[in-house]
Amino acid sequence: MNAPTPKTLRGKIVWFLLKILPGLVFVLILLAAAFLIQVRVDAQKAARKEELKNSTSVEAPPTNVVTLELKPTTLQDKINLPGLIEPWTKLALMSKIGGTIEELAAQEGDYVQKGQLIARLESKDYRIALDSAKAAYALAQADYSRNKALRKKGISTQANLDEQYSKLRQTKAALENAELALSRCRVTAPISGIISRIDAEVGMVVNQMMPEPIAEILQIDRVKAVVGIPEADVNAARQLQQTEVHIRSLENARFLAQVHFLAPAPESMAHAYRFELALDNPDEKILPGMFLQANIVKQTEEQAVAVPLYTIISRNDEHFVYVVENNIAHKRAVETGFTEGWQILIRNGLHLGEKVIIQGHRTVEDGQKVRVVKKVDDLKEFMP
Repeated sequence: MNAPTPKTLRGKIVWFLLKILPGLVFVLILLAAAFLIQVRVDAQKAARKEELKNSTSVEAPPTNVVTLELKPTTLQDKINLPGLIEPWTKLALMSKIGGTIEELAAQEGDYVQKGQLIARLESKDYRIALDSAKAAYALAQADYSRNKALRKKGISTQANLDEQYSKLRQTKAALENAELALSRCRVTAPISGIISRIDAEVGMVVNQMMPEPIAEILQIDRVKAVVGIPEADVNAARQLQQTEVHIRSLENARFLAQVHFLAPAPESMAHAYRFELALDNPDEKILPGMFLQANIVKQTEEQAVAVPLYTIISRNDEHFVYVVENNIAHKRAVETGFTEGWQILIRNGLHLGEKVIIQGHRTVEDGQKVRVVKKVDDLKEFMP
């Protein structure tokens, strides 16, 4: 038998709560059980994670590295330029008079001294001209002497004496010209050097109006080492007084050359300026046309800090190396300068006496423990 339904509002509320109370209690029990289960699961997961972390947290062994102690060195910023040997003087020997060549007194390859006979022209016509000039000069002398004596006696006029004196001077000039022309039948070397080419032959007629070379003489007891200086390096070349050149064809022999001339304007569209170096060549082993390499030193740094080029690590426009302090690798940003061979200048970031990692540096990180297995004193054994 069901209980009667209450008539009042309060009674109805109490009756409703009593009716749903068993279901509400059951739901709360289920929620509490689910919460307790989730708390237990989370605790188990945290325990497993901690256990796994503890089981794998074995410390990694130190990385083996090789270090270099920084010591002062001298570095040179230089460029190596190809060039060519040229004779100090290259002279085309010409005849100053016309005539037929009757003798060649030198051959190609001969070394000749200044004033030595190279060729001889037929001289008969010039001897005849000289004899005629001598006769005319002798007659002019006699006429002048006679008129001078007559003038003293008052028989001749001063005008006649002046005319004879002028004629005397003309005939003397003609005589000197004839002597000079005869002497020029002997074509001699104006400088000492080597006959590089003979262009004339016996019997060839030399045209005075359109002269052709008889021979070419090269002065090579001193030669020019000629290179082209790029526009960007002109100022550095202007500061030089001497530089080193080496010639491969002479077993890479090295010579110290003196700066002779820097062209004021470029000789080509590449804007290369002609740069001449004077090179003594007393034994004449250096020949024109030989290729050379010139070492142009632009800058020298004394007491410089330098490291092997491969030691520098570059990432995101940053350059750095690793140094070792108390067996810990420390990252050190550096400012670099020019390179010489396999070394690079360090302008900022490192100091003399510090130990830079030169092997193993690409496998370490900042703050990582390292084991120094070797300390290098001589970098030659680690040259790339």
